[in-house]
Amino acid sequence: MKKIEYRFQVQWGDTDAAGIVFYPNFYKWMDEATHRFFAELGNPTTALFEQKIGLPILEAKCQFRSPLLFGDEVRVCSTITELWDKVFQIAHEFYKHETVAAAGYETRAWASFADGRPKAVPIPAEVKRVLAERQSSRSAAFQTEQKLNGQR
Repeated sequence: MKKIEYRFQVQWGDTDAAGIVFYPNFYKWMDEATHRFFAELGNPTTALFEQKIGLPILEAKCQFRSPLLFGDEVRVCSTITELWDKVFQIAHEFYKHETVAAAGYETRAWASFADGRPKAVPIPAEVKRVLAERQSSRSAAFQTEQKLNGQR
């Protein structure tokens, strides 16, 4: 299985005056899903932080398809779509039942904070191997990009 799932229920405080999820929450949930992804792979970010390693976001994008409301049960499916020496991209799809409510991605660096300032460093070989095992094919990455661009 290439995707890792993260599930949650929309809380009252996640919504705006119209009762619809306020858009910045999708970015918060993508961040939470990334942390869950690494924990599921045996590299919890709490342990990385103790080693002075962080995963700063370089780029994030999310497109919204169907509104989420207070009480909705949400499933976020996350997968690695691009993997480079010091940087990776992780795609997230938000599902309400079987409907895609939103799709987005984060591009993140593997960064050392050992000197007090973030500096991109190569992703360790073992971590890169595990990430590569979870990497989607180019066609899946292309499909995610098409979803973000509104193409079918």
